[in-house]
Amino acid sequence: MNSNYEVKILEHHLDTFGHVNNATYFQLFEQARWEVITARGFGLKEVRTTQQGPIVLDAQIRFLHELRLREQITIVTECAPFTGKTAKIVQKMLRSDGEVACDVSYTIAFFDLRARKIIPPSAAWLLATGLA
Repeated sequence: MNSNYEVKILEHHLDTFGHVNNATYFQLFEQARWEVITARGFGLKEVRTTQQGPIVLDAQIRFLHELRLREQITIVTECAPFTGKTAKIVQKMLRSDGEVACDVSYTIAFFDLRARKIIPPSAAWLLATGLA
């Protein structure tokens, strides 16, 4: 998975200091990931139908530069191939000048909701992440 997602920083993204709230960074990153996989045919409908979907096992985030109200940003998402049952996703929030405002590294897996365990990624999931 290697994709770009554009978003504008809006009033509801800000905390009382006028900064993007730390939890909002995670929401924006998640929004970008779902846009990518939904566009490639594996959205929430497929998760509900198959009872299988992605989960985050670990997240490491770095806040590097401030984002400002009404600033247009690009979220870049890259997914490395699965090693066994896990994979790495790296996302970066780029300001309009190309400077990295925030980055995050995730360890993800594919989860079976019925069995309540991590399973190897399905062919449909690999296609949705661009790894097939």
